[in-house]
Amino acid sequence: MIKAAVFLLALISNVLAVEAVTCNATQSCPEELPCCSQFGECGTGSTCLGGCNPMFSFNSAACMPMPICQDSSTTFKNYSSRVASHDTYLGNTSEADWVYTGYLYDYDDEDSMLLAMPKYSAGTVLSSTRFMWYGKVSARLKSSHLGGVVSSFILFSNVQDEIDFEYVGADLQTVQTNFYFEGILNYNNSKNISTSDTFENYHDYELDWHEDYITWSVDGVVGRTLYKNQTYNDTTKRYEFPQTPSKVQLSLWPGGNATNPPGTIAWAGGEINWNADDLKDPGYYYASLQQVNITCYDPPSYASKNGTKSYQFTKDDSFLSEDVAITDKDSFLYSDEGSGLDPQKGKSSSSSSAASSSTSSSSSSSSSSSSSSAGSSSSKSTSTSKGTDKSSASTGSAAAQTTTASASKTTSLSSEQSTAFVQNMKSSSSSGAGSKQQQTSTGTNGANAISVGIPLVGILFGYLL
Repeated sequence: MIKAAVFLLALISNVLAVEAVTCNATQSCPEELPCCSQFGECGTGSTCLGGCNPMFSFNSAACMPMPICQDSSTTFKNYSSRVASHDTYLGNTSEADWVYTGYLYDYDDEDSMLLAMPKYSAGTVLSSTRFMWYGKVSARLKSSHLGGVVSSFILFSNVQDEIDFEYVGADLQTVQTNFYFEGILNYNNSKNISTSDTFENYHDYELDWHEDYITWSVDGVVGRTLYKNQTYNDTTKRYEFPQTPSKVQLSLWPGGNATNPPGTIAWAGGEINWNADDLKDPGYYYASLQQVNITCYDPPSYASKNGTKSYQFTKDDSFLSEDVAITDKDSFLYSDEGSGLDPQKGKSSSSSSAASSSTSSSSSSSSSSSSSSAGSSSSKSTSTSKGTDKSSASTGSAAAQTTTASASKTTSLSSEQSTAFVQNMKSSSSSGAGSKQQQTSTGTNGANAISVGIPLVGILFGYLL
C-alpha cells in the first residue's frame, strides 16, 4: 500500500513538473518540450500548432508550419459539433476549420453559435485552423454584456502581432480597436468606434489588413484607418506594424475578475459579477456568432515561395514579414508527442492513414465551409417557450468535450499582460471565499496534467486512509 502511494506521489510530481515548465524572453523551452505556447508554457503536440511562439521555443523550427490561407465563408448554424477541441487537434485542416477551448452551444432561435462563460470559468476562445497573411475578415456577431465581461474578435499571430476589435460589456455603445506588434504594449494604439447596442444587435465587423494599412469597419462603414508609416519606431529602426501570418480568433473572457491587475479590471468596466442573472438563466455569460468570411490577399512580392501549403519563419532571431517563407511542408502532427523537430514522433499506422487523408483532402478541399443543415446536428435541444432565452441553446458534441472541472480552474494574469489578448484564457477565477485553483494552458501537456493529476490525488488519499 505504501509503495503504491509513493509511486502515485512520484507520478503526480512528474506531472506537475511538466506543467511547471515556462518560457519567456529570458528562458526558452527545453528540447524535450520544445514549443512555447501563447500563454508561456512549454510542451509538445497541440502546443506546437497555432499559437506556438517561435521567439521563446527551443528554436523556430520547433513550431509547426502554419497552414496557408484559403478563402472561406462559415455560417455557424448548428455548427458546434464541427468545431475541434484544441487539446486533441493535431493540425489536420481537413478535419476542422475551427478549434476551440472553453464552451460552445448552438442557439437555434438565431441560427448562431454561442461562446459561453460559466461561473468562475476562463471563458471561451474560438480559432481558425488556417492562418492569413494579409486579407479581409468579417464577423457577424453580438457581444456579451455587463461590467468585467469582455468579448473579442481579432487577428493573432504566433509572435503576437495582433489586430483587435474588443467589446467591453460595461459600454455597449462603443467598440474598441487596437493593434500590437510582437506583443509590445502601447496604450496609445487603442481607438474607439461608436455604434448601437452591441449586445442587443448583430453588427458586421470587418478587418481589412494590407501590407501598408489596416481598416476597421462596422456595418460597412470604415471607423478607423492605420497606415504602416505611422508605426515607425526611430529607436528600433523598424515598423511596429502587424505583419506576420495570423489566425482569426473570437473569444469571451473575464477581464474584470477580482484577481486580475487593477488596471485590467478598470479597463474591463469593473469587477465581474459572478452572480448576475445570466449565470442563473441560461447559466453563463455569452456572445453570439452567426458568420465569419475570410478573403485572402496575395503574399508580399518579396516573400520566399518554395511551395503552396504553409507559412514558416526562417530565422531564430528575427520575426518580421521578410522572415516568412511559403513552403510545401506539412502542418500536422502524428501524435501529441510530436513537434516541428520530429512531426512523426509517436506515429502509428492509424495516424499515418489519417495524415495521408489530410494531405489528399487538403489538396482538393473546398474554399467554402458553410454550416450543415439543422437536421444534421448531433446536439440535443432543450428549448423553452422564450424565443430569446439562451437556455434554448442546444449543446453540441464539441461543447460536451469540455469537462466540468475546467469551469473552476483558472489562473491569474501577470501585470505585464494587462491588455494583450494572450491574457484571455489566463484570466483568473475565485470562489466567494477568495480561493482559486490553477488552470493549465490549452496545450496538450497542460490538459493532461489536470485530467490525470487531480484524480490521482484522490486515489492517493484513498490509499493513505
